[in-house]
Amino acid sequence: MAVGTGDVRASAWRGGFGRLWSAAVLSSFGDALRTAALPLLAATLTDRPLLIAAVTACGYLPWIVFGLLGGAVADRVDQRRAMWTVDAVRGVLVAAFALAVALGHASIGLLIALAFALTTLQTLFDNASTALLPALVGPTELGGANARLMTGQRIAGGLLGAPAVPLLLAAEAAAPFAADAVTFLLAATLIASLRTAPPERAPRPAGSTLRREIAEGLRALIRDRALRGLCAATALCNIGMGALIATLVLLVTGWLDAGNTGYALAMTAYTVGSLGGGFAGGAVVARVGRVRAVLLAGVAQIAALLVMGLVRHQAALCLALAVFGFMGMVWNVNTTTLMQQRTPAELLGRVSSAFRTLGVAGAPLGALLGGVVATAWGLNTPVLLAAAFFVLSVLALIPVPRADVLVVDPHDDSTTAHVAR
Repeated sequence: MAVGTGDVRASAWRGGFGRLWSAAVLSSFGDALRTAALPLLAATLTDRPLLIAAVTACGYLPWIVFGLLGGAVADRVDQRRAMWTVDAVRGVLVAAFALAVALGHASIGLLIALAFALTTLQTLFDNASTALLPALVGPTELGGANARLMTGQRIAGGLLGAPAVPLLLAAEAAAPFAADAVTFLLAATLIASLRTAPPERAPRPAGSTLRREIAEGLRALIRDRALRGLCAATALCNIGMGALIATLVLLVTGWLDAGNTGYALAMTAYTVGSLGGGFAGGAVVARVGRVRAVLLAGVAQIAALLVMGLVRHQAALCLALAVFGFMGMVWNVNTTTLMQQRTPAELLGRVSSAFRTLGVAGAPLGALLGGVVATAWGLNTPVLLAAAFFVLSVLALIPVPRADVLVVDPHDDSTTAHVAR
């Protein structure tokens, strides 16, 4: 690596990107605490499964209802200001909820309202974050920056956050929520300290409305063959992911008869594989290019899913999940980076919201389909269903390389030069 490039990367890490990374990791840690604690708290307030499930469902619903709107708003406002304001509001909301829990005033209705409000605010925060990142790092650093962000979030949420919940609950039922509120407020402070100029945007045409701006973003997505293929592939694989996630515990404890210990080992293998993808996925990109790395990741995940659904052995499952997690991180990092590279800055919030909205909408559909096929044809069939959706996802990606010429850049794992649309 050239000395000059190393200096740029170090500077970016110490400056704005380092603060954004720290804020994202803190928020992921707090999110893991809250996400794990909410169902446990709900189970102490009611024994009605439908009400308990409603708490989780309200974590998805706002993305379907407000996801595109959040992207349009993110393209209108100063993203840095929107992010720290949203985190400050979320911190206050969760702190108030923690106080209600401590005073014995928690209720299922309050849990549902909290989950809905936090995710509604998240639709603006996440789209603004995706749009802000290219302003903090150079185009050739986007891949590495996305990898660092996602890896840090996985460590904070998967390895540190969830295991801390039992310890906090042992101290006080409100403790996980109080800790989550603190992480939101710290993240808001870090983001507010960023020194980025407000984005330069052309004046909006007279009569412009949020509906028209959302439509403009969707048209930009549909017209770009590469973006259209990436979005379709992401939506299809998320249906498969929904089927897998919803029924993995049944596969491990039922079909494999591996019990809770086997399930814990399986989830650990997936997490370790994901972290490996975050740290080493850049080597895959450097060798084959960013677009082909996404294709390779999809094919490898299909193979891993087939092993999970056809080989009835715990060790095979753990190995397949580790590969699946590794390649899943390669997929996520590079689809996000390609989207950021190909999308005009003034449309990035709207395009990223379309990706997220379709992904979130696909997950509950996949979960429902997984439950249906598991009931009808056996506990291993949802994994095979997931493999089928991943095949469709890879087929949707086939036109994408034709829209790009891959250019290996010595200062980044690889970049994509746009020569056709």
